[in-house]
Amino acid sequence: MLVYSYNIILMGDYSNVSRQRKLQKWLPFILKTPPSMSKISKKRKFPSLFMSFEGYQSWSLPSGLVPDEASPEWLSKGDNAWELTATSFVGLQSVPGLVMLYGSMVKKKWAVNSAFMALYAFAAALLCWVLWAHQMSFGYYKNSPLVGKPVNSLSNVFLLGPTHVHSMLPNADYVFYQFAFAAITVILLAGSLLGRMNFYAWMIFVPLWLTFSYSVGAFTIWGYGFLQHKIIDYAGGYVIHLSSGVAGFTAAYWVGPRHSHDRQHFPPNNIIQILGGAGFLWLGWTGFNGGSPLSAGLVTSLAVINTHICTATSLLVWLALDMVVYKKSSVIGAVQGMITGLVCITPGAAGLVDPWAAALMGVMSGSIPWYTMMILHRKSAFFQSVDDTLGVFHTHAVAGVLGGLLSGLFAKPKLLNLMYGNDVYGPGLLHSGGHIHPGLKQMAYQFVGAIFIAAWNAVVTSIICLVISRIVNLRMDEEDLEVGDDAVHGEEAYALWGDGERMPKPRRLCIPLICRRLMPTPV
Repeated sequence: MLVYSYNIILMGDYSNVSRQRKLQKWLPFILKTPPSMSKISKKRKFPSLFMSFEGYQSWSLPSGLVPDEASPEWLSKGDNAWELTATSFVGLQSVPGLVMLYGSMVKKKWAVNSAFMALYAFAAALLCWVLWAHQMSFGYYKNSPLVGKPVNSLSNVFLLGPTHVHSMLPNADYVFYQFAFAAITVILLAGSLLGRMNFYAWMIFVPLWLTFSYSVGAFTIWGYGFLQHKIIDYAGGYVIHLSSGVAGFTAAYWVGPRHSHDRQHFPPNNIIQILGGAGFLWLGWTGFNGGSPLSAGLVTSLAVINTHICTATSLLVWLALDMVVYKKSSVIGAVQGMITGLVCITPGAAGLVDPWAAALMGVMSGSIPWYTMMILHRKSAFFQSVDDTLGVFHTHAVAGVLGGLLSGLFAKPKLLNLMYGNDVYGPGLLHSGGHIHPGLKQMAYQFVGAIFIAAWNAVVTSIICLVISRIVNLRMDEEDLEVGDDAVHGEEAYALWGDGERMPKPRRLCIPLICRRLMPTPV
């Protein structure tokens, strides 16, 4: 009984304060059970984060739990396995998820270009991330309020050491997990630029934007920046979705609109494949929000179920509004509602609110972004002046801000303590009790964070686009815009003759010169 109970405790995650308190509470009770263990219980104490196994190998632990050189004492095999799985889920959201979604959601003549923009960004982001961007986002650099020191993250000493955050994982897990976040951010941004951005300009844009925009947002909120421990951004509502929405809209302004015919008539080329990409995106969000606690604990379980509750509710609300207003049940509308639900629950609410609050957030994420995209966008001259191809501003920026503010409203103190420890963040405004000041203060921080991230991305993205425009055109030539993939890549998505292909030049009969000289000259 002792060995069984100890193993249950041992396999837990003590990466935060509340779990350490539970360990201190229950371990002495278990140790009192066998009289032979009384001396050990008096001799050893367990208040520290990483427990020592010295002197307890006689407890006959299973061989898989005994620490060795390949599995040191600070490493939790369960947490490590889950984090690697979660990271794979997040990676699958981009490749093949968004590759399929983008390649199918655009006009046929832009299918290859749109999918390839996502694939290129994924590959380029990985190299940028390990070479300098990870340390810029999460490394410590003196008293810098905005960014860390740009050094690489490739040494074995660093990758195989424990993370600086309170978890039982190696740095290799954390580097790759955060890369998947960075990659999907710039790929989401690309959704605003499909159908006209010069691919060579995009190749330059990706590393510049990750370096000077994304890294700063990640460092200020998640790293050691001036907003550390102030903004509730559980899995990237501000750092990822607000950034991609604002930066995409800003870049779309500088790149310019699609070809006039494309802007008026831009049907998707494969709705069934859109649903396939959307499926990767939805189920991949299990890792997106479920991996953020960096452990396989209670908050992880709650985050996963809340994520899917909010998403399903948002999809159904968006679908209902389409049916009531436009008398059609739009598949693309349902996918947009799914995305806004996923985005809204991400900033802080996934593992920090009750399920009823997640459902309420789904109602709001299915209605407010629907109104801004389907009603306000069509009436506003400002929105009409910018060609945001897939409406990334509405599905990510609007839904991201909404989720961030609602997190400041609904976050429960108990769940905040489970995730971060005591008094790191203020409670949600609705859970402030008789002391409303901490809740108001947290709401104010949420507003400040949204303003900073939006402003920084708008300014830096503008500067990046202006710099690139001095090197290469941001927008394709008009002739290439008329043709599409065949002009840009020399490849087509389908072996069918349709709109956009360049007409093949007729082959002319070429008579050798010597033959022409022998031919009689007509009189």
